[in-house]
Amino acid sequence: MAGRAVGAGLFDVVSLGFEATFLKSGAGFRPMVEQALSQAGITLNGSEDWDIQVHKDRFYSEVLLKQSLGLGETYMKGDWSVRRLDLFIERLLRSELSHRKPMPNVLFREFLSRVTNLQSRHRASIVCRQHYDLDLELFKHMLDERMVYTCAYWKNADTLEQAQVNKLELICNKLGLQPGMKLLDIGCGFGSLMKYAAETRGVSCVGYSLSEMQTAHGRTLCSGLPVEFVLDDYRNIKGTFDRVVSVGMLEAVGFKNLGTFMSVVRSALSSDGYALIHTVGHNHSTFIADPWVDRYIFPNGHLPSVSQLGESIEHRFVLEDVHNFGPDYALTLMEWNNRFQRSWPDLKSRYSEEFKRMWEFYLLSFAAGFRARRWQLLQLILTPIGRVQPECRFS
Repeated sequence: MAGRAVGAGLFDVVSLGFEATFLKSGAGFRPMVEQALSQAGITLNGSEDWDIQVHKDRFYSEVLLKQSLGLGETYMKGDWSVRRLDLFIERLLRSELSHRKPMPNVLFREFLSRVTNLQSRHRASIVCRQHYDLDLELFKHMLDERMVYTCAYWKNADTLEQAQVNKLELICNKLGLQPGMKLLDIGCGFGSLMKYAAETRGVSCVGYSLSEMQTAHGRTLCSGLPVEFVLDDYRNIKGTFDRVVSVGMLEAVGFKNLGTFMSVVRSALSSDGYALIHTVGHNHSTFIADPWVDRYIFPNGHLPSVSQLGESIEHRFVLEDVHNFGPDYALTLMEWNNRFQRSWPDLKSRYSEEFKRMWEFYLLSFAAGFRARRWQLLQLILTPIGRVQPECRFS
C-alpha cells in the first residue's frame, strides 16, 4: 500500500506535516501553524465562521507535535474555539494539507495493526465499554424516538424521525422481507431495525451485540415481539436465517477480520437467502483509525475501502448492488449535534465541559468528513454464488 495512504483516517489527513528538525528547534510554532492554515483559507483569530480563535499558546506546539490528536485534545481543553467547527474541519480536509505525510507515531501504530489483531475476540468489546455503553440518557437526548444510531436516509424527509423511518423502510425493501422469515441482525444496537421489521413485515429476528447497555434497553423496547437479543461476539453466531443484515457494525470488525465476518454471514444464510451490509467506507485502503478517534471515540475502529470489501466477499458472494448515500450522514450528524446542544442543560450534571467539547468535536468533525466526501456510506447487497438475482434496488 502506498505510504501516503497509511493511517489516513478523517483526522490523519489534517496532518500539518512539519519535519522533526523544525519541531526540535522550538522556534516559530505560531508562524508555522498560521502559514499552514492559510493554505486552507483559515486565518488565526480571524472573523469568518471557520477561523479559529486561539486562547492558549500551547495549541501551536500540541498540533505540530501530535497532529490530529493534538488538534482534538486542545479543543477538548478549550485552548481554541471556532463558530463553525464543521466548516473549519471541512476546509482542512479539502485543502492540500490533506496530502501531508503521517508522523512516526501513526506509522508505528500502523505497524502494530499489521502484526497484531486489534479487533480480536478478547479486544472486540473495548469499543462497547468506551462508547456504546455510555449513559442511556445521552443517546435518548441525541437520537430519534426509535433510537437509531446509524445514518438516516433524508430523501423526502424533513425531520430526523422521518429520515430514520425512510432508512429502515429502505433496508426492509431491499431485503424483500416477508411474513414468517427469520432475520439475523449483526451489531443490532438498540434493536430499532428488528423492532421495525417485526412490526411492519411480520418477521422474527435475532440480534447479536456486545453492548450490555444497548442490549438491555433493546430488550425493553422490543418486549412482546418475536425479537431475541444475544450478547455475544459475531464470530459465535449460530443458526440459519433467511436474511442477514448488519448496519453500522462493520467499522468495528477491522481489516484483518473482514473475510472472517463475511464467512460468518455466508454460513448464517440459507441457500436462497441474501444479506445487506451497511457501512461507512473510506476512499482508499487504510489499516488503523485516526489517533484522536481511536483514543476518545471508537477504539480499534477501521473504515474499509471498496477494494478491502471486494477482497472480503471474493469467493463468498455475488455483489448485487452498491448504494452510496454518504452526504446523508453529514445531515444526520449535524442533527444529532443540534439535539445534543439543545439537551446539554439536561445532560451537564452528568458530564463535564471537556466531555461536551469531545462529543461535539466527534459529531461535527465526522459531519465535515462526509461533506468533504472523504468518507462514504455504503449499502451492499450480497447473494450466495449461484442464487437467482433478487429485486434489491430501491431508493
